Amino acid sequence: YGGGGVGLMGASARAAHAAGGRVLGVMPGFLRSRERLFDEVETLVVPSMHERKTIMYDQSDAFVVAPGGVGTLEEAIEVLSWKRLDLHAKPVIFLNLNGFWDTLLAAMEHGIEEGMTPASFRQAWTVCNTVAEAIEAVRAADDLPHLQHDQR
Repeated sequence: YGGGGVGLMGASARAAHAAGGRVLGVMPGFLRSRERLFDEVETLVVPSMHERKTIMYDQSDAFVVAPGGVGTLEEAIEVLSWKRLDLHAKPVIFLNLNGFWDTLLAAMEHGIEEGMTPASFRQAWTVCNTVAEAIEAVRAADDLPHLQHDQR
């Protein structure tokens, strides 16, 4: 996760850490002055957003996209694009609390209906409406292959 100690991601990191989970924060150096680090977990400070996303991708078994802002949206679209390009087979799970991602999901569906994206792209993500459903989706994904090929 991004390494910050506040907001939804900070709360998620604290809860995962308290439950005994491994939490890895990855933060680009320029954000250290803007974000409060959650320093009870391992945190890597890297030079750039690109390096951050590479490490987060490499260290992840699945991607759970919680409600968030433009940065969350950008990262979700990137992992979906990589999946569309067959660069990975890791699960992409939208945590659609209170319909937060409905508009994005409708836009992706529109692209499919307009023929810009093949219908098979619908299989690139899972939508969960509760945290419990998202946790179960991650657990179920443990039995799936995580990488088909990664040519980076």
